[in-house]
Amino acid sequence: MDTTTTTAPTTRRRLRAEILIVLGLSLGEAAVYAVVNILARLTLTTPLGEQSTALNPSRSPRPYLDLVYQLLGIGFALVPVALALFLLSEPGRRATARIGLDGTRPWRDLAAGTGLAALIGVPGLGLYLLGRALGVTVEVQASALAEHWWTVPVLVLAALKNALLEEVVVAGYLIERLEQLGWGPRAVVATSAVVRGAYHLYQGFGPLLGNVVMGVVFGEYYRRRRRTMPLVVAHTLIDVVAFVGYALLPAAALAALGLA
Repeated sequence: MDTTTTTAPTTRRRLRAEILIVLGLSLGEAAVYAVVNILARLTLTTPLGEQSTALNPSRSPRPYLDLVYQLLGIGFALVPVALALFLLSEPGRRATARIGLDGTRPWRDLAAGTGLAALIGVPGLGLYLLGRALGVTVEVQASALAEHWWTVPVLVLAALKNALLEEVVVAGYLIERLEQLGWGPRAVVATSAVVRGAYHLYQGFGPLLGNVVMGVVFGEYYRRRRRTMPLVVAHTLIDVVAFVGYALLPAAALAALGLA
């Protein structure tokens, strides 16, 4: 798909600046912090394989204040999604239609998303366990939330937030804009995949590799199909299984699976 042959130099400069701003406000910032984080981890006396990181931590010992903080964090994390959609919108064409983030084909999107989740989820877990065995991946505690009546719903919302943020910004928005700049298919998909892997680097090199592979598969899917909805479905399913499963499974079961 060639969208760049008539793009003027001034427009290309603005697009490059726009991309840097959007990434700087969202996952690009996370990628930079992840690089610094892994360098900090590698320079500790404790080996990388003996370190850990916690996702979805509690933010207050008071349950309802913690809930408020969780919901605020989820809400504000979606602001870059709104920004990307706003920037992709055109007169007479909604950005959600442009990147396939709509409900026009729910059953096909659900089926495709479920298939992608299975294709990525199982090998991704394998790469994580391999990284743990090799000592190049930290122990990832997928949920550090305290147990409350709202824990599972918040974890599901966190999974959906991750899916929307990553698939809209890194798959839909970034690929669309890089194509407008005249980048070829391989460069576009590779850049999207490397960005995706970079902001997971704080977890170690297993998740880095797993997310780069995920980025290649998801990026190529988007480039060919122009739909982010199946990617959002797949990403949400993967994170729900990780977050909720970690929160609900007993410690003995997690240890048996090599996740604790």
